[in-house]
Amino acid sequence: MSTRNGLPRAGGPETDMRNDPGVRTILRRETRSSRAAAAGVAAVLVIAVCIYGLLESALRAIGQPPWLIDPQTAAERIVALPAGVPPLLLGVLGMVLAVCGLAFLLNAVLPGKRARHLIDDPRVAVVVDDEVIASALARRARAAANVTQEQVMVVVSQRLVVVNVRPTSGVPVQEERVLSAVEDELRSMAPEPMPAIRVNIAESGVIGA
Repeated sequence: MSTRNGLPRAGGPETDMRNDPGVRTILRRETRSSRAAAAGVAAVLVIAVCIYGLLESALRAIGQPPWLIDPQTAAERIVALPAGVPPLLLGVLGMVLAVCGLAFLLNAVLPGKRARHLIDDPRVAVVVDDEVIASALARRARAAANVTQEQVMVVVSQRLVVVNVRPTSGVPVQEERVLSAVEDELRSMAPEPMPAIRVNIAESGVIGA
């Protein structure tokens, strides 16, 4: 499903709406993924650890046996590491913690991208799903290759468009013709950023109906 956001003109006919700070904020929100999921997971983990610590501390304060491990015993074992822990288990735990930490760090630092592109138009602000762009490019590729819908698959990412074509047996497909048609369609859309195009023609064809 496509996402198109048309915003009213912010000035005269020569005004580029994307120079407006408010419009830039909206476009950034529409094209970048939210950090809410990662932040929620981190918050749940911290809350769970805190609740468990309070539970064990309360059990120790009233003289009851620990639920899992006494806080003082846990602290002593942590200080004594790596004593008492098999090296293989310690390495696996360290690797898991490192991967989790790296995932949270990259999620916080790197700009998350949604599968969307901006369309170059100074009058309105338009955001289009990559699936919509792929569908339009697939139609042009099918027409240029003279094949059916099932014989063309287009994958659109931020920097690359991959067009996979399976020709009909006995009917050759001209790669240059498909590439030219897809380039022409992509130029007419003018997505930002403009992705490169790669056309793959399968060696084995399909039997025509």
